[in-house]
Amino acid sequence: MRKHYCLLLTALLCPSFIEAQNVREKTTFQTAAQWKPATDIRSDLVMVYGCNDYPNISFKERVKSWRDHGYHAHYMTGIAWGEYKDYFTGKWDGKWHLDEGQKTLNGDTIWHGHLIPYIVPSLNYIEYFQQRHIKPVIDQGIDAIFLEEPEFWARAGYSEGFKKEWKDYYGFDWRPQHESAENTYLSNKLKYHLYYRALDESFKYAKAYGQGKGINVRCYVPTHSLLNYSQWQIVSPEASLASMRSCDGYIAQVWTGTSREPNYFNGKAKERVFETAYLEYGCMESMTRPTHRKMFFLTDPIEDWPRDWSDYKQNYQATFTAELLWPQIDNYEVMPWPDRIYEGLYNESATSKKKIHIPAFYATQMQVMINALNDVPASDNKVSGSQGISIAMANSLMFQRSPRPVENYDDPQLSNFYGEALPLLKRGVPVNIVHLENTGYTDTWQNTKVLLLSYSNMKPMEKAYNDNIAQWVKNGGVLIYSARDNDPYQKVMEWWNQNGNHYEAPSQQLFESLGLERNVKEGRYEAGKGVVYVIRQDPKEFVLKAGGDAKLIDIVRKAYEQDAKAGKLLFKNSFVLSRGNYDLASVIDENVVSDKPYVFKGCYIDLFDNTLPVVKTKTVEPGHQALLYNVSRVADKTRPQVLASASRQYDEHRTATSYTFVSKSPINTTNVMRVLLPKKPKAVEVNGVKAPVKWDSGSKTLLLNFENNPAGVPVSIAW
Repeated sequence: MRKHYCLLLTALLCPSFIEAQNVREKTTFQTAAQWKPATDIRSDLVMVYGCNDYPNISFKERVKSWRDHGYHAHYMTGIAWGEYKDYFTGKWDGKWHLDEGQKTLNGDTIWHGHLIPYIVPSLNYIEYFQQRHIKPVIDQGIDAIFLEEPEFWARAGYSEGFKKEWKDYYGFDWRPQHESAENTYLSNKLKYHLYYRALDESFKYAKAYGQGKGINVRCYVPTHSLLNYSQWQIVSPEASLASMRSCDGYIAQVWTGTSREPNYFNGKAKERVFETAYLEYGCMESMTRPTHRKMFFLTDPIEDWPRDWSDYKQNYQATFTAELLWPQIDNYEVMPWPDRIYEGLYNESATSKKKIHIPAFYATQMQVMINALNDVPASDNKVSGSQGISIAMANSLMFQRSPRPVENYDDPQLSNFYGEALPLLKRGVPVNIVHLENTGYTDTWQNTKVLLLSYSNMKPMEKAYNDNIAQWVKNGGVLIYSARDNDPYQKVMEWWNQNGNHYEAPSQQLFESLGLERNVKEGRYEAGKGVVYVIRQDPKEFVLKAGGDAKLIDIVRKAYEQDAKAGKLLFKNSFVLSRGNYDLASVIDENVVSDKPYVFKGCYIDLFDNTLPVVKTKTVEPGHQALLYNVSRVADKTRPQVLASASRQYDEHRTATSYTFVSKSPINTTNVMRVLLPKKPKAVEVNGVKAPVKWDSGSKTLLLNFENNPAGVPVSIAW
């Protein structure tokens, strides 16, 4: 009885409580601003950023402005940086804390803004964060908290605060990381621990405080991919959070800015946005696949750096297609910062420095795409191509990163990872990712027949990871291990050379577990029911020079076809997937197999064209992508319905001879929509005004165009 009374009281005091019980949480976005008609993008949720009060509006008023317009409000803020000047300038506890900023070898603080350093998250800072930035938002009825970007720079690690944490964690005095590989590894490992602790303590506090108020607070981490953080030389907890009891999931922060980071393939370093994005989303998907935590995929119609609108559009289509090619994920952050997207000024074109707002055609296309995310379902369908080949990753990828080579160790542009992934991806093989941290879960191995592993650029942080791999091989798996095992990080102070272990490299313990010699030579070996291939080259050698991947490809083919007996290893130049009524394709350039386009034939609506044309043939050239709505797969073609639109529809009503609804989308944008009808309409009205009948008899769809309004535009169709 007391429990029910508390729940009733909470519902009365917290305006979001009743709404939270049944709210759909498929799409969301983040903004620091209050509701505005220009940014009302009609997702399920909004993440209100930062809980500080602004001069003209309080946090409470910002939240209320979104709730008043039908949104369920969540909360987002940075854990490693933010508007926390009251902490750094002594307003919170009477002491200045600017010395807790992350510092480089030269003693320079790494800043995120004025009086906003990247933070060494001390226990004192964590307490401040709990009291000042978690407690107040739960008091406002917030039931989901997103603490983004737990980031510690690899080039940092020289502040007094960090030196203290080192002594507390390791039990011996701090060592300058630039002086040795071991110091670098230990320094980055500590950075990883500090943000794991900061998130765990913050989330446990949020859940306990929320429970005391009758609110089930969910806690998420919006984070760049492990691939990107490793390449950008940033340390973050990443995969370990998937097993943290207080963490409910992630947002995969992947977008043009992360995915355009150059990498090497066939001897050339260049941007490969689609391929990099596909791998980034893949390593994020694999973090939660066996733990079943919730994952939102993010992409951004622009990016942090000023570019031109044509560049944004091209790369948005590439990253958007990449995220949809992971069909088990159907939750999305459809955009960050709509204010800068709709109200920002960027170059008109690649040849013009004229600054303009988002072009009308791009705004329309973008809204068609984000409204498709409200509809696209999860699917058990597989991306076209040979399934079952995975690349191993681990959080320790970040531990071997430094701003300059240490003890002559160099891994240019993370080539020891891309050396395993790109030779296959560029041949049309849809590789998966396996995180070493998740190898103890049975589900991790379900779709892996061949595993590519290297300890040249990462190390297994626990002996159990090796044991899990060895058991998988003995049960019938096929392992391809590529490494010279001579990098200086093989000698760091870790489990394989501590507490009675005397291995010169962690792979030696793995090989012993497989019944092989410690220093096994290059070749093919049987282990239980499985097979091990050893290549005594570092994977970077496969991509740093032209044609360097020939040996790898030959061994992968043998491992897949002969040892795993997984069928013929198919090489091609496209990735194709169907999800519900949506068809996707990306055609790879630089492909050694084919330079031919991929061709769709049928009845489609082209969602990458702001006019939503109906097409019978769609040709996708190398280096390009397509997103199509397949009209022929609509289950009930007699049911009037909007198939594609630059708006979201509400208050739908259907009769035997009519279909009405209200369309909502941001002001100052133009709507386009395709409406499926049982027959050609006799009358169409938009906002009470007669509209032309633009009818396509082949698809039985009506094309409508009108100006958007977040207040709603009524549409009436009769036949």
